[in-house]
Amino acid sequence: MKALLVTEYAAPEHLRIHDVPEPDSIGKVLVDVRATGVSYPDLLIARGRYQFRPEPPFVLGAEVAGVVLTAPDGSGFAVGDRVTSTTTLGGYAERVAIEPSRVARLPDELTFEQGAAITMNYRTMEFVLGFRAALVPEETVVVLGAAGGIGTAAIQIAKAHGATVIAVVRREGTEEHLRAIGADHVVALRDGWHERIRGLAGVDRVDIVVDPIGGSAFDDAVRLLAPGGRLAVVGFAAGDIPSVKVNRLLLRNISVVGAAFGEWIRTHPGDLPRLQNALDDHVRTGLRPFVGHTYPLTDAAAALRALGEGRVVGKAVVVQP
Repeated sequence: MKALLVTEYAAPEHLRIHDVPEPDSIGKVLVDVRATGVSYPDLLIARGRYQFRPEPPFVLGAEVAGVVLTAPDGSGFAVGDRVTSTTTLGGYAERVAIEPSRVARLPDELTFEQGAAITMNYRTMEFVLGFRAALVPEETVVVLGAAGGIGTAAIQIAKAHGATVIAVVRREGTEEHLRAIGADHVVALRDGWHERIRGLAGVDRVDIVVDPIGGSAFDDAVRLLAPGGRLAVVGFAAGDIPSVKVNRLLLRNISVVGAAFGEWIRTHPGDLPRLQNALDDHVRTGLRPFVGHTYPLTDAAAALRALGEGRVVGKAVVVQP
């Protein structure tokens, strides 16, 4: 079968499609892959810069949606079922074998492309907002890095929980898109951005900031929080890991909350069905993951390169017929 194979740690432009053996599906659900989500961890894994460092050669790709080809007895799945999964590896391929516990049914309301888009970013943001930051309806949420895959998921999940959402973005030309997926306000990430948020009509306080960026924006995000506010640390796309003096947290009664979804599920696997059920509820009430770009499997490396260069708005997905 065809797959995007990492033969040595390298940048996306050095990755190629290869013929590889069929996956070993004994005891696993074998899925005919129809769509694969393109994620930032894929870039880091390919370069050998992620905490998870598989030994090459390996097939990249951690988010898939497709159709069950075979399934073990007792797995709960049957041939022809539409499913979605996080796979760690193996997703940029024509077929992938997955542990049954990691497979979920794809809601009828979603396409395969949307199913691949929802598996990581939207589960992560349901974990961040619904669980770690304990978002309640009518709170105000600020989303940094709002034009990316995590950012767009944060906007949509926050709106699904009944929040007012302020999208903060560096890229020009994304305001209309961000408003279309639910942002109530859009603010450019430049000097004084947090002061402009304080001046927005109808925004009396900021309860939660979602920060996948880190770097210099972190300090301003801390200043922005109202008493009782929470800053959810999701990642460090800016490359710099910030720090905070805890007396600022104490005196202002605010919290900085770590939110590493993958690590939590690794140690608390029983929470995954609850998070998936919450996502399914959001889908039933209208949530549709935003897929901004699609690529064929033969252009999977180009999709990763576009993500790394900041050219992806929303989620990029690799699709197969």
